[in-house]
Amino acid sequence: MADLYGLIEKTVTQLGYELADLEVSNRGKLLRLFIDKPEGITIDDCVLVSNQLGNVLAVENDIDYDRLEVSSPGLDRALKKEADFVRFVESKASVKVRMPIDGRKNFIGVLKGVDDGDLVIDVEGVLIKIDLNNIDKARLAPEF
Repeated sequence: MADLYGLIEKTVTQLGYELADLEVSNRGKLLRLFIDKPEGITIDDCVLVSNQLGNVLAVENDIDYDRLEVSSPGLDRALKKEADFVRFVESKASVKVRMPIDGRKNFIGVLKGVDDGDLVIDVEGVLIKIDLNNIDKARLAPEF
């Protein structure tokens, strides 16, 4: 799986995009990836990445898959890497932790950055530090 992720991330990056997330489901038969770039993603971007990745997977690796889906991560994009939390400083996010912090596992607040391996998030005026390794899931929480 690490080889597949590395191959996909390298291909996407070479095309000028960021690999925001990769999901493999249906016993590896479905590859679903989410790409991003600062100015946003269009359908043409998805087609370009899909075509290029289809060629790369056919030539570079003998990966058995039935369907490849490429799309934008959406307004509520998943935050996976430290760089994601830094990029979206001052954005509202929902964070779920593995091990409770002060009896809580779910936090919604404004991202304030990363400090020495800890996410700093403002939850209702209180700054909370969450070890990045303790984060189970995190997503942007856009307000409409």
